[in-house]
Amino acid sequence: MASNTEINDDVIARARKIKLVGFDVDGVLTNGGLFFGDDGQEYKAFNSRDGHGFKMLHNNGIQTAIITGRTSKVVEHRAANLGIDIIFQGQHDKSAALDQLMEQTGLTSEELAFVGDDVVDIPVLSRVGLAIAVNDAHPLVTAYCHWQTPNSGGCGAGRDVCEMLLKAQGLLDKEWAKYLPSILTGNDN
Repeated sequence: MASNTEINDDVIARARKIKLVGFDVDGVLTNGGLFFGDDGQEYKAFNSRDGHGFKMLHNNGIQTAIITGRTSKVVEHRAANLGIDIIFQGQHDKSAALDQLMEQTGLTSEELAFVGDDVVDIPVLSRVGLAIAVNDAHPLVTAYCHWQTPNSGGCGAGRDVCEMLLKAQGLLDKEWAKYLPSILTGNDN
């Protein structure tokens, strides 16, 4: 499954079936950098545009989840801020988390997408209907993916995924119309 940033017919067909997209955190929703204060508190930087992408998915009935190997309170806070209530942290066996996710939601693997960046994500990427790697993912990961985001992890890759899914499902123009009604509808009012 060689990956690239081209949204071809196979990617579109797979994206049309997606009802839930799962995201890794470090290296996908962040740039992979870990910041620690003197007190041991962990800090992460998230891209605000990714956040709006999540909201657009939710507005259109597409669920989101997080499956991450690390455990962090900041991930809980970010997930709550974005309305993500399916969170699997501390998952060293992400495939087992995927099994739990499918059991919890009743969705099939064909209805799931996952976004990863490193080799620990391959067991999940190799099982979902739409496997996505961020632009700066490890080269081994891209071999297991159907599509690769134009942007790197933490730099808008999450938004790339959200917009691609919405476009494939014919929902993106409806979202843009909320902000650009005169451009999309031809009305000057």
